[in-house]
Amino acid sequence: MLRKMGEAVARVARKVNETVESGSDTLDLAECKLVSFPIGIYKVLRNVTDQIHLITLANNELKSLTSKFMTTFCQLRDVPVEKLAAMPALHCINLRFNPLNAEVRVIAPPLIKFNMLMSPEGARAPPP
Repeated sequence: MLRKMGEAVARVARKVNETVESGSDTLDLAECKLVSFPIGIYKVLRNVTDQIHLITLANNELKSLTSKFMTTFCQLRDVPVEKLAAMPALHCINLRFNPLNAEVRVIAPPLIKFNMLMSPEGARAPPP
């Protein structure tokens, strides 16, 4: 069991390092057996969070994403609305101050049965 946990941690570290080193706008953490978003990732990505536009978290065991996740990655554009709609335990997702594409803004409201908080189109986050 410890070996599998170590392999999962190494996989996350590799994927995060690839994103930082390549300057990619995508962080792919799919199939990493995550139950939460690792706190250490915020520190490693602190210089590149503004350029991250897509985060893939598919096939994990996430129970929640903290407000720190939403405020750190405030440049997300695409939201997998269909996948969110299929999450019966999801009650609310806060995507304020993300430049969501128009398709997400139109498709999301009729499909979802939870609160999806969005800022008006073009709104910017207040300075820290």
